[in-house]
Amino acid sequence: AVVSVDGKPVRLQLCDTAGQDEFDKLRPLCYTNTDIFLLCFSVVSPSSFQNVSEKWVPEIRCHCPKAPIILVGTQSDLREDVKVLIELDKCKEKPVSEEAAKLCAEEIKAASYIECSALTQKNLKEVFDAAIVAGIQYSDTQQQPKKSKCRTPDKMKNLSKSWWKKYCCFV
Repeated sequence: AVVSVDGKPVRLQLCDTAGQDEFDKLRPLCYTNTDIFLLCFSVVSPSSFQNVSEKWVPEIRCHCPKAPIILVGTQSDLREDVKVLIELDKCKEKPVSEEAAKLCAEEIKAASYIECSALTQKNLKEVFDAAIVAGIQYSDTQQQPKKSKCRTPDKMKNLSKSWWKKYCCFV
């Protein structure tokens, strides 16, 4: 998708691996073109939260040591859901608190922490706005422009190459 930031077109490309183990060996191949990571976990899944620091941050930092990370707590609408709380209690677990997530964001040096809900749409726009801003700031600090491997639509090829920036967010 192409979005306008300060009157300039910015190409936004999202790559969602959904944390699937089948992609463990393939995922890092795309990291060289990544300007920003949206690192998501479910606020009602303590194990997904644990994977942030134990699996995802080490993998990201191995391949992209300086790329910004935005930590995203998903399913925030379910934090107080009675059925979810009952299921978590069966395993002697609780939802991840906002405080714990913010502390994690500090520890992993995330650019920011945002909670959102796809169901209610709460803070979804804020997640992508934060990603775009952090991606632009990061890209501006890089010395050499990245070459895009994506094909540009014909009607957009007339824009100068200096106007194009590519942002690929791995979730």
